[in-house]
Amino acid sequence: MWKRWEWKRHDQLDIIKGEQLLTKVERNIDLVYGGGSIGLMGLVSQAVYNGGRHVLGVIPRTLMPREITGEPVGEVRAVSGMHQRKAEMARQADAFIALPGGYGTLEELLEVITWAQLGIHDKPVGLLNVDGYYNSLLSFIDKAVDEGFITPSARHIIVSAQTAHELMSKLEEYVPIHDEGASKLSWEMEQQLGYTTKLDIAR
Repeated sequence: MWKRWEWKRHDQLDIIKGEQLLTKVERNIDLVYGGGSIGLMGLVSQAVYNGGRHVLGVIPRTLMPREITGEPVGEVRAVSGMHQRKAEMARQADAFIALPGGYGTLEELLEVITWAQLGIHDKPVGLLNVDGYYNSLLSFIDKAVDEGFITPSARHIIVSAQTAHELMSKLEEYVPIHDEGASKLSWEMEQQLGYTTKLDIAR
């Protein structure tokens, strides 16, 4: 079972690496990420940086020895903890993309979706659904909509595609849908937290 899982994981990573790196460089997209130089995001950050785009890594000081090896890639912004890391990444980003991942990915993904639902930001949230990795999660969310726990407008926050090129096109075309009463919360929270609703993915 473990061998099968490792093969599947590496197979997915090969697909993601090829598409994600090529797409970001081709579309002249800057990168905001968690600041590590290892693993898949280490490769993505290096490719974006080598392609001449700006790379901003936001990382807690306590994780720097563990997640940064060798020379850092692009600009590294050290913060005090995980909450500040996520808030700073959210402020700096124009959209969010989740690659296949585990608990940490799901935690950050659901948090930015919730922020959008509350009106804190209007930025799209994308799932790179390689080989249907997120199908079960999307089915769960659709079930929650059917049962009345998630509104259709909140379901609209999530954008998914099986390829990086398709996902980026959907993110660029994304138009937020607001529930009644959400705009005031959005304005107040933006003033307090410094978020921007400007969507400029391909700057």
